[in-house]
Amino acid sequence: MENRLIAAMLDETADLLEISAADPFRVRSYRRAAEAVEASTVQLSTLLDEPKKLLAIPGIGKGMAANIQEIEKAGTFPLREELMLRYKPSMLELLRLPGMGPKTVALFWDALQVGSIEELEAALEDGRALTLPRFGQKGVEKLREGIADYKRNSGRFPIHVAEQVAEKVTAYLRELPGLDRIVAAGSLRRGRETVGDLDILVTGPACAGDQVAAAVEHTAAYPLAGTILAKGANKVSFRMRSGLQVDVRLLPEGSFGAALQYFTGSKTHNVSLRQRALRRGYTLSEYALARIEDGAFVAGASEEEIYAALGLAWIAPELRENNGEIEQAEAGALPRLIEEADVCGDLHMHTEASDGKDTIRAMAEAALALGYQYIAITDHTKQLAMINGLDDERALAHIARIREVDAAMEGRLRVLAGIEVDILADGTLDLSDEVLAQMEIVVASTHSQFALDPQEQTERLLRAVENPFVRIMGHLTGRQLLRREPMRFDLTAVLRRAAELGCAVEHNASPSRLDLSDNHLRLARELGCRITIDSDAHATGELGKLQYGIRQLRRAGLTAADVLNTRPFAAFMSGLRPRP
Repeated sequence: MENRLIAAMLDETADLLEISAADPFRVRSYRRAAEAVEASTVQLSTLLDEPKKLLAIPGIGKGMAANIQEIEKAGTFPLREELMLRYKPSMLELLRLPGMGPKTVALFWDALQVGSIEELEAALEDGRALTLPRFGQKGVEKLREGIADYKRNSGRFPIHVAEQVAEKVTAYLRELPGLDRIVAAGSLRRGRETVGDLDILVTGPACAGDQVAAAVEHTAAYPLAGTILAKGANKVSFRMRSGLQVDVRLLPEGSFGAALQYFTGSKTHNVSLRQRALRRGYTLSEYALARIEDGAFVAGASEEEIYAALGLAWIAPELRENNGEIEQAEAGALPRLIEEADVCGDLHMHTEASDGKDTIRAMAEAALALGYQYIAITDHTKQLAMINGLDDERALAHIARIREVDAAMEGRLRVLAGIEVDILADGTLDLSDEVLAQMEIVVASTHSQFALDPQEQTERLLRAVENPFVRIMGHLTGRQLLRREPMRFDLTAVLRRAAELGCAVEHNASPSRLDLSDNHLRLARELGCRITIDSDAHATGELGKLQYGIRQLRRAGLTAADVLNTRPFAAFMSGLRPRP
């Protein structure tokens, strides 16, 4: 099981413990363990036979190690199951609403027996919520808005969550001999930022003849499936406990490519491809590309042969949205899309100086191990007092420490002094220009005042862009996927001004943000913006995890040449906005 999923289970347990008013020390122990697991650079499932190595991880004691071993074995552990029985599982869903932390959820449960979104809506409508202490009409309206946002996004899952499920299902399926290829198709393969359901395609000797029945039974016995929805001759559908539906299709090898093309989509791409096939005297289905005249098989074993038979170069899945990719493929003009290996440095990360978990030196060593040429240390500023943001005095001392680490790396890796400075409500920045002038990388971001009037928000962001020390605008729209909608402002005006001034715009590759979106990235490139991709890492284990962000860049059709931090150090520095 992936570290991130283990960490999520431990964190959920901490939430449930906090709802139950458990000992704060016990709650913190689960929080610390979740943080340690997620930050670990070692896959914990590989340490289960070496408990000493598991116990060597800070924050993991004997009890927590036993929980992790049980999670790996059974997909859960006793305390979590006990708490899930005591409280409604839907209470975890309440925690996804803005303003509904564990203590507030506990208050609603203890006073009103509200344990689901539906029950919460009823309590808001009939006025019972107003009887709670320190809860007024403003709180009611805020929750109503949060519920509306949540419902608008319900049924969707972040790309990293869907991928973890796909990886676990794939690992289980591989336990059956005779399954050669297992590929997750659909919107996950196209790199969509959220996923509605999973299509997993399987082929190999075990999918043919008399063996397919055993493969179906093996699939249907997947131990982490919540509910089996359907079981047919070559397909099994089940719903995970999270609500994510998974469809597994067992296919003959001769049709695997046709099915992969069909179930990858998108629908509009497939419609255009089928129309092209018809114009050439073919039919294209999930089974094969065949001649209309006599039904003769033309292609189907691989996607490449299907596209080739239609006079096209193979099209990367991320581009299959019917945005001109078929015409590009016909003209031999498809771009060489950016890859993770193209990235030379990371310009947005946090250390223990603010809300990160590791030291400057530890982040530098981890970046060096990834093969990076440069990084920027960009801790938070004082506006975020709850996470120990830096004021001018502390920022100056922090610059000195960064310079010391840079010197200690002896040219093996450049460590740049930077900051993620908060953009205040009026567009001014949270540190003085005198301090910002001493940093190589200033990333300006918003972490508050998301609901300003669109014109005010636009003016706020334009003022930040126009500060001559700002070299990168961080996670520009402020969205958090499935949790917070993007801010409302004139994005085109802000991007155009950034392009004019040479201020880069960031794609924040954190899977909870993926901000800018693929469409916004396409617009940024069209307007001539400099673009960076950054991890927003808060621990060494999060460095290098750019894969979900890279997929968004690829969906936007970006090449390595379009992204500033694919350049070697000297070229990167010369491509930045000139300093005053």
